[in-house]
Amino acid sequence: MSVLAEILIALMVIMALSVVSVVVITRLLYRRVRRSRALNDAVLRARTGLTIGPQHDVMRLRLRLRQTLVSGQEAVALAGRSQGPHGDLQRLFRRVLEESSAVQAQLILLSSERDPVVLAEALPQAGRRVDQISGLVKRIRGVVAAGLGARTDDSLTALQDDVDREIAAVDAGVAALHDLNMSDSASALPRLGRGSTS
Repeated sequence: MSVLAEILIALMVIMALSVVSVVVITRLLYRRVRRSRALNDAVLRARTGLTIGPQHDVMRLRLRLRQTLVSGQEAVALAGRSQGPHGDLQRLFRRVLEESSAVQAQLILLSSERDPVVLAEALPQAGRRVDQISGLVKRIRGVVAAGLGARTDDSLTALQDDVDREIAAVDAGVAALHDLNMSDSASALPRLGRGSTS
């Protein structure tokens, strides 16, 4: 009886651990999928393609805003990793993100709106706000590109000079080797000629 009880207790412990493991893994996967930007973008693109009418316009604005913010985030991160000057871009972009959160909330609310009159009134204003945010992000990206471009131009000019010098040095070395080989060949010819006459 005690052996059977121990076996049952062991099986219950194993089952409890299995259930807990499955719940924990499922929760972790759910959180990871929810945070996945690529998956969220794909879902938003699919929803945009499947909706029609004013709802399509709302979804299109949501997708555009999300893509704009992602591109801005990438630009600011790139500026932070580069050695060039980037000023206060990170703080400015954080302010853009703060302002865009209100626009995102409005667009999420509009995506659940079914009254066409309300949508017709709210869409132009939401579109202007998305345009403003896109313009700000575009300017930030332009500053980052200009900073990276100026630094790249200087680096490429220096690299071009180094390559030109190295090519000239290799050409001079090849010419010197060629001249050395020619002088060795010229001095070997008379000896061959003398050996053949004797």
